[in-house]
Amino acid sequence: MKGFTSYLVARLGTSLVTLFGVAVAVFLLVRLLPGDPARVIAGLLATPDEVERIRHQLGFDRPETVQFAIFLGHLAVGDLGVSARTSEPVARELASRLPYTIELALAATVVGSLAGILAGVASATRRRTFWDYVLSLGSLGGISMPVYWSGVLLMIVFAVDLRWFPAAGASQPTSIVLPGVTLAFFSMAFVTRMTRASMLDVLRQDFVRTAYAKGLDGRRVVFRHALQNAFIPIVTVIGLQFGNLLGGAVLTETVFAWPGLGQLLVQSIEARDYPMVQGIILVYATMVIVVNFAVDMLYAYIDPRVRYT
Repeated sequence: MKGFTSYLVARLGTSLVTLFGVAVAVFLLVRLLPGDPARVIAGLLATPDEVERIRHQLGFDRPETVQFAIFLGHLAVGDLGVSARTSEPVARELASRLPYTIELALAATVVGSLAGILAGVASATRRRTFWDYVLSLGSLGGISMPVYWSGVLLMIVFAVDLRWFPAAGASQPTSIVLPGVTLAFFSMAFVTRMTRASMLDVLRQDFVRTAYAKGLDGRRVVFRHALQNAFIPIVTVIGLQFGNLLGGAVLTETVFAWPGLGQLLVQSIEARDYPMVQGIILVYATMVIVVNFAVDMLYAYIDPRVRYT
């Protein structure tokens, strides 16, 4: 237990340092965006005095070191500032959009992971057969295909031609199907390839051959013995894919007009809304860090060596 406690504290400290680094990077990179946010907010017909007044209200006339200190102080108490575009608290707008992004990413992760694991196991246990080649080719296509292209393709076929699902928005329960499948296909491709590679490595081990020699059922050997021992790299890929799905959701949410953080991020970048862009990226980063921390903790459950080393 002492070893696990040290492991937990070390991972927690690493997560906090990473989050601080993300806050610094976000503050600096957002200010590299071209254009004057005060001018964008004031409008093209605004006078120089009006632009300067807005710049003062937003604090952009202060030195960047002072801006950063104020930014960290507000961040420490959970204050993400006020949107320069809507004059609403950033935290309030993020709270209304975040559930949609989490719902989409979780749905895609669950569907993509389950389908990817099953496809990877099927491909590994049928190595160099017709189905192995088909599944490998399909996973390669999923990795290579941009999510915005596959999203538009699904929209044309299932929303415009067949009219099975809504083309955009989140007004109906079935609205999540097309954007969810778009992201799930991207995730499934990575999980399939990792599962296949990991399973092929484990299936060559002596304990698997021993299990077969004892006359155990083939499915039990594959799923109870081989898959469990091959699961650590698969869990790593699933955790990383959740972060990738959040990033991919920016494009997918824009294509399907899904009212999540991705669509809000695009609108905020176009409006040079610094506080909103900072808040969205920090929320994205926090979710990815939390997922990676959870994956690290899951390692300790899957692999006893982590708990006692």
